[in-house]
Amino acid sequence: MSKIISATSNWNARKFFFQWEWLLVAIFIVIHLINSLISPWYFNVNTFLTAPMSFLDKAFIVLPMMLVIILGNIDISVASIVALTSVLMAVIFNAGVPMSLALVLALFIGTMLGGINGLLLVKFKELPAMIVTLATMTIYRGVAYVIMEDRAAGGFPSWFSFFAWGHVGPFPFIMLVFAAAAVAFGILLHKTGFGRIIYGMGSNLTACKYSGIKTDRVLLIVGLLTGLMSAVCAIFLTSRMGSTRPNVALGYELDVIAMVVLGGVSTSGGTGRIAGPLLAVFIIGFLNYGLGLINVSAQVLLIILGLLLVLSVLAMNLRTTKRVKKSA
Repeated sequence: MSKIISATSNWNARKFFFQWEWLLVAIFIVIHLINSLISPWYFNVNTFLTAPMSFLDKAFIVLPMMLVIILGNIDISVASIVALTSVLMAVIFNAGVPMSLALVLALFIGTMLGGINGLLLVKFKELPAMIVTLATMTIYRGVAYVIMEDRAAGGFPSWFSFFAWGHVGPFPFIMLVFAAAAVAFGILLHKTGFGRIIYGMGSNLTACKYSGIKTDRVLLIVGLLTGLMSAVCAIFLTSRMGSTRPNVALGYELDVIAMVVLGGVSTSGGTGRIAGPLLAVFIIGFLNYGLGLINVSAQVLLIILGLLLVLSVLAMNLRTTKRVKKSA
């Protein structure tokens, strides 16, 4: 009598609970415990609903950056796309264009700026993504300064502030929009053929090319998505500040990359899940919020963020090394 071979593997409790995301959950809990010691008024529903309003704008960029890094690339121009999109949106509005149309044009502008990055990567394959986006980072930020110099622009209609500060029932509007965007990107990455292609390209780009996959089109689409979500970030950030300048979103690219890497997405490409970066968004966001309660300087926040980034990379490298040794 022949044995029946099952294609499904048995559930492994050790493997399940030793996933990277559980470590992030533990860190998340520790941060809340520390914050509660810093402030006795920290643990309440209002804190968990209002605090994310101060950091969720940059979280929109985390979603496409996750795709970029799974591909084995990097994009350091996202903050400059945010700045240029915000500046152009303000200029368009102040030129007499209705704010609703200015918002649509801002989404289009940001998408096209991201598309330029994707097009450059397709046309100049010999150049690494770091160099391409370093160039566009400088260009986009430079154009923003040429347009507005060191001045600020504002005067937006009162309803525009709803994007950053408004509520739908008890929930902040920005939180609901981010939740919808996260679900959409989660489905795209884990439930579609496009997501499987992204993992494949990150693992072995050459094999994907010889398999007939249109890798150039994937790079272009990811570039467009990155630009689009950077534009969404620009809209929420400008709404939160009430005005804009060419130097907005400085350092956002480092924060976003740190969130993605801390979330367990390998910088070598091919691995990572959306749950990790989402947890990392709230870990770093609430860490900054808690340290802000005791007026910790921005320099100390950068040091802590850098240490978290280094430790997460080291931990992931150790896990990868152990897996290679076991399979050898």
